[in-house]
Amino acid sequence: MSQQSKHLYEFRPYRLDARERLLQRDGVTISLTPKAFDLLLALVERHGRLVEKEELFKTVWPDTFVEETNLSYNISHIRKALGDGENGQKFIETVPKRGYRFVAGVEEVTEEQVEPTIQERSGSDSAASEAEQTINARELITTHPAVKAEKLLSKADRYRRGALLALGVLIMLGGIFAYVVLRSPPPPKVTASAQITRDGLPKAWTPFIFSSNSLVTDGPRLYFSEGVSGHWVIAQAPSTGGEAVTIPAFFPIAFLRDISISRSELLVENVLGSGLESPLWVLPVLGGAPRRVGNVMSHAASWSSDGRQIVYANGSTLYLAKSDGTESRILAPIRGIPFWLRWSPDGSHLRFTVSETAMGGLNSLWEVAADGSNLHPLLSGWNNPAAECCGNWTPDGRYFVFQSTRDGTTNIWAMREPTGLFRRGDQTPVQLTFGPLNYYLPVPSRDGKKLFVVGEQQRGELARFDMKTQQWGRYLPGISADHLDFSRDGAWVVYVTYPEGSLWRSKVDGSQRLQLTYPPMQTGLPRWSPDEKQIVFTAKVPGKPWKIYLISAEGGSPQQLMPEERNELDPGWSPDGKKLVFGDIDLQSIHLLDLNTHRLSTLRGSDGLFSPRWSPDGRYIAAIPLDVTNKLMLFDLTTQQWTELAKQKAGWQRWSRDGKYIYFDSYRENDPAACRVRIADRKIEWLTSLKDLRRANGAFGTWIGWAPDDSPLILLDLGIQDIYGLEWQTP
Repeated sequence: MSQQSKHLYEFRPYRLDARERLLQRDGVTISLTPKAFDLLLALVERHGRLVEKEELFKTVWPDTFVEETNLSYNISHIRKALGDGENGQKFIETVPKRGYRFVAGVEEVTEEQVEPTIQERSGSDSAASEAEQTINARELITTHPAVKAEKLLSKADRYRRGALLALGVLIMLGGIFAYVVLRSPPPPKVTASAQITRDGLPKAWTPFIFSSNSLVTDGPRLYFSEGVSGHWVIAQAPSTGGEAVTIPAFFPIAFLRDISISRSELLVENVLGSGLESPLWVLPVLGGAPRRVGNVMSHAASWSSDGRQIVYANGSTLYLAKSDGTESRILAPIRGIPFWLRWSPDGSHLRFTVSETAMGGLNSLWEVAADGSNLHPLLSGWNNPAAECCGNWTPDGRYFVFQSTRDGTTNIWAMREPTGLFRRGDQTPVQLTFGPLNYYLPVPSRDGKKLFVVGEQQRGELARFDMKTQQWGRYLPGISADHLDFSRDGAWVVYVTYPEGSLWRSKVDGSQRLQLTYPPMQTGLPRWSPDEKQIVFTAKVPGKPWKIYLISAEGGSPQQLMPEERNELDPGWSPDGKKLVFGDIDLQSIHLLDLNTHRLSTLRGSDGLFSPRWSPDGRYIAAIPLDVTNKLMLFDLTTQQWTELAKQKAGWQRWSRDGKYIYFDSYRENDPAACRVRIADRKIEWLTSLKDLRRANGAFGTWIGWAPDDSPLILLDLGIQDIYGLEWQTP
């Protein structure tokens, strides 16, 4: 006999295969996330009727708490994939405040599945066979030698058999006990959430790409760094929800790193802006003067679990010192940049995040013993490529929570720690949040019943400073992007979408838009060729360094220009379009690439410099130091000599169209500004303050660009970052 399996659904022009989990249009597979596919399948299976939101939650997210925005986000994703509403065709209908209805006509397609044929006897044959087997069984029972032997068993033999039976019962009970005690308990899950802060200000990430702020709690209060009017300050808010209040720290830029075991002091870095490392300070929570931690210079630090020591990171090395900063010694050298340092509750080992370079790259979790031994990655091969960060233990040490980024979205995960005599050491991480926000920096409450996290929704808007009116105004409305570069005639613009990181080009009026790159490639720093036919840019794919690519302005496949595994950034064209100049972050120097011969050369005397810019007349190349010190350097290609153009911190520099000026971001801590320096007399001119502008953090920090008329452009941050409290169950 045959059985029919209904797992194919057709709603023209789409086919949904429930068994293979495929959505296809005319034979072409349409990409959906796993949860979006489950949601679409649930609606298609119930086509024609209203499906309540609660039913969808139970079907798609069983035993998992998710916010209603997650459902709306996935419905939007499905509609976009189906082209819902295009050409008047509608698939999903929204019933306000109730749910959704799949309104398109659905046809269930059947497939024949041939099963092995089983020969069955007729009823009379079966009955006869059954009777025959019964007679044979009776004869076997009465004549088998084992039955006769049973009658001859002695009383001692019977006792022995009873003992064996009892032993078997004990073994069985032991197996049941072992299964109950040693089996893995159910996974942890979030059961409810509540918003703690509502100011929307940046909290998760610093302007430095490799690092992040900390979120800590003393129980009744939460402490965190917050971006306010171009500064990073220390703030506090009630852990039950309420207004965030700034804690005076006497520092222009203060990044929070840890809270003391007494919950009365904060470990804070006073960022000087002159390099990767900054002085470390202790800030009393309830007032009082901060005090310096010896001569420690670091970019990450944490108190030990007993408060007697401090572990800190300087460059690629972990150090251990007394809590006052004395008796510092090397704990472990690290390959990469270590940050977000956390001791285990028992003080036996340390976990931290490692970034490939100070310019970012892969983030992975690592572990080392308290004596510096047994250094190893924590989740090797779990997420490929690795993109984990910022872990914390629960107070009882039973769980380790951290953030992980997959498919461009960051969520919170929990890993059970192997503790106790009967607890198995299954450390497979369990996902706790499921978007649509990005979630960062998980920290457990003091009683372990909640997780505090930073939730983020990214959005930006371009703004231009009008040099005549001295006012900021909207620019290219509807485009959320940074890293803009304009063609020589000013008619075309190329840009990187925020936060997706894809490369687009269009006319400056927004017409003739064309997407040039697609995820998972992340792009940045594009530059038009002098003949306006090509675009050079920096990009990376997961697991690989930043590389330089070339693409036609009409689209096509990006061409990687150099095969070496190194970080190449900030490419620029020679005025004749025959060469490229770029910065090599790994070798810390500037290189030239001849596009005709593919010959690669190093610019003389460029050690420690990056971000090169070729002058319009081809005579000079401007650059800045990697450590962002007070210098803007100029290389004369005629004399082959470097000179100091300005004693000034500078970034995002660009030559004016006439070649008479270099425009730049001053990077001043107290009053950042858009400036320019005149080449003729090296006079610095202040154009406008950037102090009170909330600028978005893109792939390379806060960007500033320059329009065809040399007026400043920035990407304003219209997104939100707030703290949420997640109630969770931890079996």
